[in-house]
Amino acid sequence: MTPSAPSSARPFLPPDDGLRSTLHNEVHARPQARIRMPALVLYVAVFNEGVSREQECAHLRLLPGQQDLTTEQMQGNFLRLRVEPCTLKWERHSEFTRYSLVQPLPEQALAGMGDAELLASVLLPAGWLGGIPGRTVAAIQLLLLHGDLRDPATCLAQAKPWFGTQPLMASVLGASAHSWALTDFMLRPSGFERIVVIAPLDTSQTRAGRVSQRLLELETYRLMALRGLPVAKELSPMLAQAEGELADITSRLENKSADDQELLDTLVSLSARVERATATHMYRFSATRAYEALVTQRIAELREATIPGIQTLGEFLQRRMSPAMATVAATAQRLGSLSERVARASALLRTRVDIAAELQNQQLLAKLTRGQELQLHLQTTVEGLSIAAISYYVVSLLLYAGKALKAVGVPLNPEMAVGALIPLVLWGVWAASRRIHHSAMHMVRPE
Repeated sequence: MTPSAPSSARPFLPPDDGLRSTLHNEVHARPQARIRMPALVLYVAVFNEGVSREQECAHLRLLPGQQDLTTEQMQGNFLRLRVEPCTLKWERHSEFTRYSLVQPLPEQALAGMGDAELLASVLLPAGWLGGIPGRTVAAIQLLLLHGDLRDPATCLAQAKPWFGTQPLMASVLGASAHSWALTDFMLRPSGFERIVVIAPLDTSQTRAGRVSQRLLELETYRLMALRGLPVAKELSPMLAQAEGELADITSRLENKSADDQELLDTLVSLSARVERATATHMYRFSATRAYEALVTQRIAELREATIPGIQTLGEFLQRRMSPAMATVAATAQRLGSLSERVARASALLRTRVDIAAELQNQQLLAKLTRGQELQLHLQTTVEGLSIAAISYYVVSLLLYAGKALKAVGVPLNPEMAVGALIPLVLWGVWAASRRIHHSAMHMVRPE
């Protein structure tokens, strides 16, 4: 493929967005395989969690002629290597890495071959498959054979030796009935499944590649989708216990039979457990939904037709997967619903605590108001006593002044004069006190 020209060489367009070329070429990131029949496709998918690209590159370098392979060549997550006379395809996905070996099928295998004999014919270094870094998700022996599809009995007889006495599932593929696919979905002692594809002599290499890719992806995505089922089963007891605890908390909240702090501590503990379960498992449930959609899509792409008396691959998978997917979906919905119910219970308890706090605040304000009233009353009383005391001292001073004037010869009766001035003194002290009081209130009043 010719790489896109840089922006400077295209004066008729604005500068490229930084992701334009990457996104545009994504549709070409994994070219369609071309397979010459008859062929054996040996497929292994492994979890790549904890497995670096460098480790995978080091393992690929063990193949003949690949000693110069670099991790830079693997940055596109797809690589096709020629290992004469085979082709090995490496694909790295978000959760797993796939290795697909395509090699000619030995002539002696055309009439059927046991598991050990077939694996002994694999044209790879001894132990290379077993040394792939990661944990096996799927391992499939896919055999592509020539056959006459116009004679169903002959095709079935041709496929039977590959499966022994196990019951078969089979489908006619494509709107034009271009091939058959047969399998028993059984794991053999070697750990491999086996799928047989029978197609006419004139089948093109690209069609053989498309059929094999769809079948391999179908089985891989099926297994990845089912990984949510053990998680759902493991989570069910915890959900049942949490739902019981939430019902108990709600009942105690309704009956007001427990202290708010005790309820709050219990609810916080329950909420933490539910949120931990959500954070731990929700990704797996979301991935299960995505893989299930891919399985449904791949089954639709096969455009299956039935072979009389034999169950199709799609029907078999849907019958077996539907209960498992329903269980996973119900568990995910149950977990999400429980999280929402815990949040609502928390909101109810928080509302009750807020109302109780508001009542306490109102009671405190009422007490403060009563205290202020008492303080004002006391202050008024004190002010009255203060006026009397100040007036007494003023009158005493006036009396001393009158006596002093009498002593120097002023014809004055001090007691009579001071007695007459007492109302005036009281009024003057009271007026001065009010003026000071109003000045102080004006100073503390906000503008």
